[in-house]
Amino acid sequence: MHERLPEERAGVADVDLSDRTVFVTGSTSGIGRETALALGRLGATVLVHGRDREKGRATVDALSETGATASFYAADFADLDAVRELAARVRAAHSVDVLVNNAGGYFPRSGTVGGLDYTFVVNHFAPFALTLGLLDDLGGASRRHGTPGRVVTVSSEAHRGGRIDLNRLRAGDSFGGWSGYSASKLANVLFAFELARRVDDTTSNCLHPGVVPGSGFFRAVPFPLEAASGLFGLVPGVDTVREAAATSVYLAAAPEVADTTGAYFDDCAERRAARTASDRGLARRLFEFSAEVTGVPGDRVPTLPTD
Repeated sequence: MHERLPEERAGVADVDLSDRTVFVTGSTSGIGRETALALGRLGATVLVHGRDREKGRATVDALSETGATASFYAADFADLDAVRELAARVRAAHSVDVLVNNAGGYFPRSGTVGGLDYTFVVNHFAPFALTLGLLDDLGGASRRHGTPGRVVTVSSEAHRGGRIDLNRLRAGDSFGGWSGYSASKLANVLFAFELARRVDDTTSNCLHPGVVPGSGFFRAVPFPLEAASGLFGLVPGVDTVREAAATSVYLAAAPEVADTTGAYFDDCAERRAARTASDRGLARRLFEFSAEVTGVPGDRVPTLPTD
């Protein structure tokens, strides 16, 4: 039986992205790679990111076989200096229209890096710094194409179990395991919603990609998938990697969501996020703290509109 491609599942197989440049982080394997390949098949110029240069070259080659133009950018998301440098390199070479913040993971014994929780650095602080580093470019998409640029941030249903303690983050505590992962996924949603409130020339949405049994993620989970399902409302056994890429592809390409912003999606449909994700005070404090610790220049930090 034919497994539908992500763009088919997302209902965007006929969308033409030949005048768009998309940047998909963490795109040398898994969901990110399938997202990049799908957007390449739609005609986009695709910027591939990862740590492994060999996998990066292989992904670029696979994109070239679809007829897409592609380039690889290496950077370790555990190194915020490298992330800032990545943003500068991309800005110098491309005008990015769509950014898919896909890179991230579950790190059961992560510890800290640079005085910050490792999971938070990779899953939240790095995409925060990269997004703000590219925000001027993304905002220019409205001038280039008449529609806003798009920021698509991959979160998880695990955000519903997340709790964020900024005091512990400031103290450099290590969370580790599920508490760190679910908190970082909540941070993804809070960031996506807060960015949507602060910019009006770029849309910002987030999503749950799905559950992929047998993936590298669930091989690292220290208890059965059924337990994760009970804790976080996940539905086990329903997605392949290709299926899990569909919602990212939908938010990156679908014309009907060109002006949608500040929303959470699952299976290509808007869903209600956790109540905590609507805490604007927490979102503002996290945004300001993230700008501080990532060293984003003040002129690149968008402000909230005044009433």
